[in-house]
Amino acid sequence: PGKNLIDITTPMTYLRNEIIAKKEERATSLKVKKFAPAGQSTQLIIGATPETDKDILFTANHYYKTYQMKRVYYSGYVPISSDNRLPAIGTCVPMLRENRLYQADWLLRFYGFSVSELFDNSTSDLDYDIDPKLSWALKNLHLFPIDINRAPKELLLRIPGVGQKSVNKILMTRRHQSISFENLQNLGIAANRAKYFINCQGNSETKDRDAMQLKTLILSNTTNNILKQTTPQLSLFL
Repeated sequence: PGKNLIDITTPMTYLRNEIIAKKEERATSLKVKKFAPAGQSTQLIIGATPETDKDILFTANHYYKTYQMKRVYYSGYVPISSDNRLPAIGTCVPMLRENRLYQADWLLRFYGFSVSELFDNSTSDLDYDIDPKLSWALKNLHLFPIDINRAPKELLLRIPGVGQKSVNKILMTRRHQSISFENLQNLGIAANRAKYFINCQGNSETKDRDAMQLKTLILSNTTNNILKQTTPQLSLFL
């Protein structure tokens, strides 16, 4: 409650301007010392106040673009204060929510997603049952299946269960051969999710299932260790 937005953003602005200025100076003289060579980062505390996931991600996106942040970190609030403006001591730490926000952040930074794509008009929070990319895919089934042997990189990155490294392997492999379902696991793809959203050599596991049916099917074959965590509060003295 004692935090002040101006007190936080003023040093952010200073750091951004100094990083830019020193970078420009070093372009003409290597004698100029690097300023904050690792860049700057910030942290958002999750669950202390009533902001939605949509609010939080729009804020993070603003910091990335405006202050050229290297990283925004998300930390579930651990109740340690009896201040009645904050969650009561003993309230569960939102660890799963924290994890989903990190996954969404990854999509914004490395997978070409925008914040608005991760939410529809009726939701302001992420689906905690499934990861944000799968959630997006289930809301956009009309875009699938994606031909894994023909689709451009930006579409391959949107397939649930397919990460950046796997996409690069797909692009390299299909230069020399056509990729089949049997090749998927060798390429590091989470086939239990991806198979419902891709087309390989004209074959597809995609059937006439709606989003809820697919979600239920995928969850039944997925082990989520985070969902099993029920610790109400983290120790400060681990």
